[in-house]
Amino acid sequence: MDNVETKLTAARAALIMEKPFLGALVLRLPLVEADPSWCRRTATDARSFYYNRQYLERLDFEQTKFVLAHEALHCALAHFARREHRSRRRWDLACDFAVNPLLVADGLTPPAGVLLAARFRNMVAEEIYPYLREDTEEQTLDQHLYDDADEPHGHDPHPASHMPPAGGAGAPAAGAAPPPPLSAPERERLRLQWQQRLAGAAQTAMQAGKLSAHMARLVNELLQPALPWRALLARYLTSAARNDYDFAHPSRREGSAILPGLRSGQVDLVVALDTSGSIADEEMREFVSEIDAIKGQISARVSLLACDERISEDSPWIAESWEALLLPERFVGGGGTRFTPVFEWIEHQERRPDLLVYFTDAAGEFPAFEPDYPVLWLVKGKLPVPWGTRIQLN
Repeated sequence: MDNVETKLTAARAALIMEKPFLGALVLRLPLVEADPSWCRRTATDARSFYYNRQYLERLDFEQTKFVLAHEALHCALAHFARREHRSRRRWDLACDFAVNPLLVADGLTPPAGVLLAARFRNMVAEEIYPYLREDTEEQTLDQHLYDDADEPHGHDPHPASHMPPAGGAGAPAAGAAPPPPLSAPERERLRLQWQQRLAGAAQTAMQAGKLSAHMARLVNELLQPALPWRALLARYLTSAARNDYDFAHPSRREGSAILPGLRSGQVDLVVALDTSGSIADEEMREFVSEIDAIKGQISARVSLLACDERISEDSPWIAESWEALLLPERFVGGGGTRFTPVFEWIEHQERRPDLLVYFTDAAGEFPAFEPDYPVLWLVKGKLPVPWGTRIQLN
C-alpha cells in the first residue's frame, strides 16, 4: 500500500482504539479513491467514503481521522434522508455546521477551512438551516452525493458535483466515477441501516467506557422516538381538560353508596406570544392556528396575550370554545423580552387558568418564582426554562 492508503487504514484503526463510537461508524464506509475531476477533497453517498488522493496527501494524521469521522457522522445522522423540501446547498452547509462542532468537542483536529460557528453549537441541521443565506460563499468540507445535481426548489449556484478538482484543472483522470444518486427505496433502506449502526456503535463504546457525554446525548435524541410539537401540545391541552368528579351531581348508579358524578367543565387557557422580534409572525400564526384547532375539541376558553417587554395594549384577545381565535393583521412588538408581565396579568384575574402556554425562544427575564398553575413553554431554539414543562418547537 502507498502512503495514502496506509494513512487511511491507520487512521481508522486509531479511531477504533481511541474513539470506538466513531471508529465503529467509520468501518461501515468502504474506502474508494475518486477521480479528482469531480471529487475535490472527500465525499460520501451514505454507501462509501470517496477521497481525492492529492487532498489526503496534504493532511496530517489527525486531520485524516477528522475527515473519516466527518463522513461517517453525516451518514449516522441520516443527513442524506432529512433534506425534504429544503435547498440542497443550504442543507449541505447546515449539515456541516452541525457535524463539525461535535467532532471538535470529541477531541478531533479539523483541517483548515471547515465550517465552525459558536452560535450553532448544540443545534441540529434543521435548526441551523433557517439562519443560512442562499448566496453565501461558504463551502462544505466535503461533497454530499445523495441527490441529483438538479435543485428541485431553486437554482443551486454551487452544485457539489461541479466544483473544481483539488488538484487543479490539469489533474489527470484517475479513480472512481461519481456514484448515482440514491433512489427513494435505497434512501429509506440506508436510513434504517445507519440507525442500527448508530445504536450498535453507541453500545460498543459504552461497554468500553469511551462514549463521551455529548455523543451519548446525541444518540439518545436520535434513537428515542420524538413526537412533533403539535402532538405534544395536543397531549398537554387534553390532559389539562380532563373530566373531573364532584358530589354536586352524584352518580345515578344503583346501590346504597353515594358516588360522585362525572363532570365535564370548560378549560380556562391563557396563551402568551413572545413578540420581541425573535419569533416570526408566520410562526406565531401557525402556533395560534394549532391552538384554535385544539381548543374546540377540549372546550377551552382562550385568553391570548402578546408581550415583549410589556403586554400589548390590544391584549387580551378572548375566544370561547365555539369562536375562532382572531388575531390582528400585525403584532406590535420588537422590544426586549420579559415574561413577568404575563404572570402579573394573571395575578390580577378573578381565577387562575387551568394552563398557561407560552410561545417563545426563552431568551428573556423569567419570574423569580414558579406559579401555582401549570405552565407549558413552547420553545424555538435551545435555551432552557427554569420551571414548567418545555416542548421543543423546531
